[in-house]
Amino acid sequence: MGFSDRILGKKNVNGGPHIDGVSPSFALTGGEVRINGSGLRPQDLLRPKVKFGDVAAPIVVSSDGFLVTRVPEGAVSGPVVVATNGYESNPHPVKVAVTIAENLHPVTNPALDAEGNIYVTFSGSRGQKVPVSVFKIDTNYNVKPFVLEMMNATSIAFDHQGQMYVSSRFDGAVYKVAPNGSQSTFAEGLGIATGIAFDREGSLYVGDRNGTIFKIAPDQQMFVFATLEMSVSAYHLAFGPHGDLFVTGPNDRVYKVDPSGNVSTFYKGLGRPQGLAFDADGNMFVAASLSGTRRIVKISPDARASLEVAGQGLVGLAFAPGRSVVLATSNAIHHLLWNIPGLRLIPE
Repeated sequence: MGFSDRILGKKNVNGGPHIDGVSPSFALTGGEVRINGSGLRPQDLLRPKVKFGDVAAPIVVSSDGFLVTRVPEGAVSGPVVVATNGYESNPHPVKVAVTIAENLHPVTNPALDAEGNIYVTFSGSRGQKVPVSVFKIDTNYNVKPFVLEMMNATSIAFDHQGQMYVSSRFDGAVYKVAPNGSQSTFAEGLGIATGIAFDREGSLYVGDRNGTIFKIAPDQQMFVFATLEMSVSAYHLAFGPHGDLFVTGPNDRVYKVDPSGNVSTFYKGLGRPQGLAFDADGNMFVAASLSGTRRIVKISPDARASLEVAGQGLVGLAFAPGRSVVLATSNAIHHLLWNIPGLRLIPE
């Protein structure tokens, strides 16, 4: 089809399709995106054709004003178009994440050190002993074993000096990990230790899967900081820009815990929210289901939710240098150019 045969940027000229927008316009392979526009259904009521670049995409739902499509294998960042009745729509840009490591098993956020190296767990099922518990992905995306034989490595965090800590939900401990990958016990007796995060003063907070949040001061004194309602897991932790701790677990909400340990509900209505992180403007981004579909969901400081990244199996994220983000699914790590700077919690 030549340029003169295309319908570019014009609505419903000669029955041609027109794309008004794509939501979300960032996605992983397999993620579902919604294309809004007009003339998107052929006159014969058959399904339209959608292409990401040169790769055809499956249609999930179609109508004249919108359609839902799944990002196909092999798709890369670039234009998406809809073809109906012999006409092709105007192109609309979609950014597709690049897979950088597979055959992993993260259960929450990846973590980055000061040099931009990525660390991710192979957590395994409860009680499963795996040969490599934490992998290191360098800035050239080379994947190397880093921590060996830690049972059920769960969450990773770095303190203000760049020291790595890893929780184990198997033995209720947090371990310090040296630059060579060797480990030593930092704290134990933490129940089913899951999420970990540092505040600006250097205290470490540890979420117990039974709902307790422990605080470990820089001098290693430990006490109960907060307790969530019964049966709510403090699985994923992240600090916001004003010193509040935000917590998710396998329910439908995000909790906020103020610096005094008072617990309130910040947002309700998600499906199994998991790893979360903040941008420099104080917006929260959380791996969760919204309206029945797995996404990275943006929640503004005034608790308004929007869909940002489509992707199946998302469990967490971490902001990376160059206004990009590292996304974790249940078996892989992906990199996405996102043009969003992450929140810096370490004091200048």
